[in-house]
Amino acid sequence: MSAQPDLLYTEEEEALRSAVRDLLADHCDAPGVIARTESDAPHDLAAWKALADGMGLAGLLVPEAQGGQGATHREAAVVLEELGRAVAPLPYLTSAVVATEALLACGTEDLLAELASGRRIGALAVALNVSAGSAYKVVRHEDGALHGELTGIADAAVADVLLVPADDGGLYAVDAADATVTPQVSLDLTRPLATVTLDGAPGRLLGDAEPAVRRALRSGAGLLASEQLGLADWTLTETVRYLKERKQFNRPVGGFQALKHRLAQLWLEVVNLRAAARNAADALATDADADVAVAVAQAYAASVAVHAAEEALQLHAGIGMTWEHPVHLYLKRAKADSIAYGTAGAHRAALAELVDLQAP
Repeated sequence: MSAQPDLLYTEEEEALRSAVRDLLADHCDAPGVIARTESDAPHDLAAWKALADGMGLAGLLVPEAQGGQGATHREAAVVLEELGRAVAPLPYLTSAVVATEALLACGTEDLLAELASGRRIGALAVALNVSAGSAYKVVRHEDGALHGELTGIADAAVADVLLVPADDGGLYAVDAADATVTPQVSLDLTRPLATVTLDGAPGRLLGDAEPAVRRALRSGAGLLASEQLGLADWTLTETVRYLKERKQFNRPVGGFQALKHRLAQLWLEVVNLRAAARNAADALATDADADVAVAVAQAYAASVAVHAAEEALQLHAGIGMTWEHPVHLYLKRAKADSIAYGTAGAHRAALAELVDLQAP
């Protein structure tokens, strides 16, 4: 284990980034994503198949002996950076990270192999806003069947298997066909939420829910920072490009001093977010103070991603206010991500407790 975190990208990680970016350019261009958000099927299952089956990226966190790629959170973070750049409507974070981590905690090899291959999509049936270590809603386990309702479940609409915590302390695998999944109104149209209703659904016991949910939500929060980084980096890059092209008073808008200062400040924030996100990914990969690294990253990431998207919307002026321009997708994803797996305030409180810092 290295004493110092390695925040730099390896050649292999850069090659992975290039491959994922090329795939998303073919499958998740902005007009296509916008069109999907206006349809009844926002998830791009063709892109998911190419990513999971064609490239094998759904199994990055799964050991090779269990049917995966045997990679680490660092590689998964690179994938999520690119998915954030494209606001791709794919269940990668919810299935390949969160659900997979829960299964790794339980040691369920058959389900792990299915999720790693992309043959099935998993979703942890815990509300998207819950942070690691926080209380979460459970369903009633009675006579071998599950009863109850869970709300705010991300990507449940496209999941094949739901990982459901019950009141007996167990985590159960439930086939989505045995549950009623009702879409909820979601701010982020590319990561829709749903209500899951279980009315006597059969469930297969996987293991203890508490450690599995905690591990899953911690990894989800840590790697969400990389998605927020990709989002912030895209909005900054596109805004700079637009301001170089847009002219006012016969000169590029980006040449005005006030806008230069705003962009310079935003660039510093994005650079700092990159360091925090990479540190969280490296800590999760090496398990070196991962709780602290994740809390630091999430305490900072939300404000940067939202700020970057808001600046992009404003500095694109009238064109940024239109439905046809993709910047509104980035703002909605940034706002939704700001409460996903715990708010920045919740992570700051967790960080204070981890480092024994007394509140004033």
